[in-house]
Amino acid sequence: MTPERIKLVVEGALFAAREPVNVERLVGLFAKGELPPNGERQAVREALDAIAAEAEGRAYELVRVASGHRLQVRRELGPWVSRLFDERAPRYSRALLETLALIAYRQPTTRGDIEQVRGVAVSPSIMRTLLDRGWIRAVGQRETPGRPTMYGTTRRFLDYFNLRSLDEMPPLAEIKALVEPELDAEANADAEVGAAGETGEASEERDEQSEQAPRAMAEVVQLPVAAPRAESAEQPE
Repeated sequence: MTPERIKLVVEGALFAAREPVNVERLVGLFAKGELPPNGERQAVREALDAIAAEAEGRAYELVRVASGHRLQVRRELGPWVSRLFDERAPRYSRALLETLALIAYRQPTTRGDIEQVRGVAVSPSIMRTLLDRGWIRAVGQRETPGRPTMYGTTRRFLDYFNLRSLDEMPPLAEIKALVEPELDAEANADAEVGAAGETGEASEERDEQSEQAPRAMAEVVQLPVAAPRAESAEQPE
């Protein structure tokens, strides 16, 4: 099979796939003898390189994330492309993003660790949301009284935030510099709401339950148009 034909097969598979596809799975698409006998993986890698090069300047790009490779709309086109869909992209509360960031940077960590850093209790709904979305998972139990569950991030978390591995996460200082202005603005808004008569309890409930919160970790990394499925934080080829 010619390199051009191999490229077309790989590109077609990436367009059809609903999740990232790694090199091993792409090699498995071809019958025996269709790829060079001593260079099957290399032939697929060359096809991926060619697809990435051809995508330059186009509305889509080829990206590699933890689970493999995928084609996705470029982030800067998101505001327009998203109008095709009735459902709005979710925005997450400050409390949820803080909890996720602490798990990502301090894993494996327990709910108690998170509460100690944040200074407030972690809402059960936040942990349930992170678990339901497949962004975190239980990775064991700490050998301390009560044996609290320890949590870590998953491959789906990496895929959603366009990361190949945890090593690609931005420094905490970079996140802090980006988030602080947003948090100051939200604090001022909360103060105005409180002056208008909202109780502190209602304000906290709004912060924990609402998903109309300021940008945080999600703005530091590039978000894809659609999040694929994955189950662990291991990085395949």
